[in-house]
Amino acid sequence: MSILGLKKKQPKTFKVKVITMDAEMEFSCEVKWKGKDLFDLVCRTVGLRETWFFGLRYTVKDTYAWLKQEKRVLDQEVPKDSPITFHFLAKFFPEKVEEELVQEITQHLFFLQVKKQILDEEIFCSPEASVLLASYAVQAKYGDYDPNFHKPGFLAQDELLPKRVLMQYQMTADMWEEKITAWYAEHRGIARDEAEMEYLKIAQDLEMYGVSYFAITQNKRDTDLLLGVDAQGLHIYSPNSKLSPNKSFPWSGIRNISYSEKEFTIKPLDKKKDVFKFYSSQLRVNKLILQLCIGNHDLFMRRRKVDSIEVQQMKAQAKEEKARKKMERQILAREKQMREEAERAKEEMERRLFQLQDEARLANEALLRSEETADLLAEKAQIAEEEAKLLAHKAAEAEQERQRLEVTAMKTKEEKRLMEQKMREAEQLAVKLVEQSERRLKEADHLKQDLTEAKDAERRAKQKLLEITKTTYPLIAAYSTPPAPPEAADLGYESASTRLDFKDSDMKRLSMEIERERLEYMEKSKHLQDQLKELKSEIESLKLEEQQQQAGLYGLQSEARGYVQEPVYIPHSNRNSAYMSQMAFFEEV
Repeated sequence: MSILGLKKKQPKTFKVKVITMDAEMEFSCEVKWKGKDLFDLVCRTVGLRETWFFGLRYTVKDTYAWLKQEKRVLDQEVPKDSPITFHFLAKFFPEKVEEELVQEITQHLFFLQVKKQILDEEIFCSPEASVLLASYAVQAKYGDYDPNFHKPGFLAQDELLPKRVLMQYQMTADMWEEKITAWYAEHRGIARDEAEMEYLKIAQDLEMYGVSYFAITQNKRDTDLLLGVDAQGLHIYSPNSKLSPNKSFPWSGIRNISYSEKEFTIKPLDKKKDVFKFYSSQLRVNKLILQLCIGNHDLFMRRRKVDSIEVQQMKAQAKEEKARKKMERQILAREKQMREEAERAKEEMERRLFQLQDEARLANEALLRSEETADLLAEKAQIAEEEAKLLAHKAAEAEQERQRLEVTAMKTKEEKRLMEQKMREAEQLAVKLVEQSERRLKEADHLKQDLTEAKDAERRAKQKLLEITKTTYPLIAAYSTPPAPPEAADLGYESASTRLDFKDSDMKRLSMEIERERLEYMEKSKHLQDQLKELKSEIESLKLEEQQQQAGLYGLQSEARGYVQEPVYIPHSNRNSAYMSQMAFFEEV
């Protein structure tokens, strides 16, 4: 085996990853490819013809560099990773975007890059301009504003404003969205490419637009400064101020820029002006500054010359493309308008159709109701006729009932007369009983008085007898008088007791007579009360029957006449007053 066979085979290709502003691409490149080969491949893939604005940028340690087109890719200080990562970005910026950016893809890539730089605060933007730029970004993304589709909160996931602006004001996300939407609604009818161009036209007037900043020091005094390189020329800034340069050197006023290791020399076109020198400590940064100065100066000189045939063709094609797109948009707008009008007409026709259908349905319902009403009226007429016949029959029955009730009323009157006679007799009997009861009460009072007097006389007699007895016996004993014969004493005692017994017998007899009379009086009173209760129940039954008869007669008469009146009760004042007085009198008795 030869020594050559032991050598490891070198790969013929290497992997490359290119990141644009809106996509990522991977390529397999040959080892011998130069930077121009890879750059042209990316441009063809993207469809970009304005290649002089762009480049492939890669990261080297703590800075960045642009891929050189005349050297092989692998011979440059590119990362050794696999795949090697490059960013396809705008390296040079135009002075006037509307005049220089021809292709739509070029405008779109610039729009995305400038938008990212503003959101990342690499380009300073005031809050008012930030809101206006955000509204054009929303128009480019969502098209015309439609309140039915773009509901509140539809921008919640979009990053539209720099964080510095959001923190500068105490406003909620909904308040910012409301402000942006107010501007967004005014951009109706602007196409995506037009919205992106309006965005770039506003952004190109910002102080930090298209400026690449580098840290430098001045020659004699070791003062820290910032060098800014853009499409207009070179600018010197203070470290704390990137907005207003301290000194500017436009490309038209620079005669020569020389570079020697770390020293840069700017020679003005006017020889009377002083030469400006500055220093940069990093070699890679110095090379990058030189590349940007050469590229921006070349584009500056190119803009002031007649466009090349290629650029003229591109502009002509772009003009035709814009005219064609404008025509298409106009046609589309007309078609959209016609479609909206047709939809409105369709909606109007549908609404009219629904209205006619509703009217027809209501008419059918009214017709059905009319037919039902006619049937109901016919049925009611038949029912009314039957009711008339029934009322005539009831009227005849009522007339018969009235005649019967009249007869009954006559009988009732006779019964009432008899009842009144009975009531008068009962009243007379009650008066007699009252008089008799009063007389009996008086007699009872006299008897009670006599009884009381008898009892008092008896008590006095007994008291006197006791006194006589007590006084008699001591006298006999004192005078030694012989005692009276026992017969005589017994006789006197018997006479006294006889008188007492006589008095007791009279009292008992008198009490028995009074008790007997009281019992007789109670029996008569009870009998009289029973009679009064029977009489009262008979009167109540007669009154109830009379009322029922009158109500029945009145109801039949009302039905015969076809209407009902409330019954009128005619009070029998004389009869009722006499009856109530008698009842009160009997209850007192």
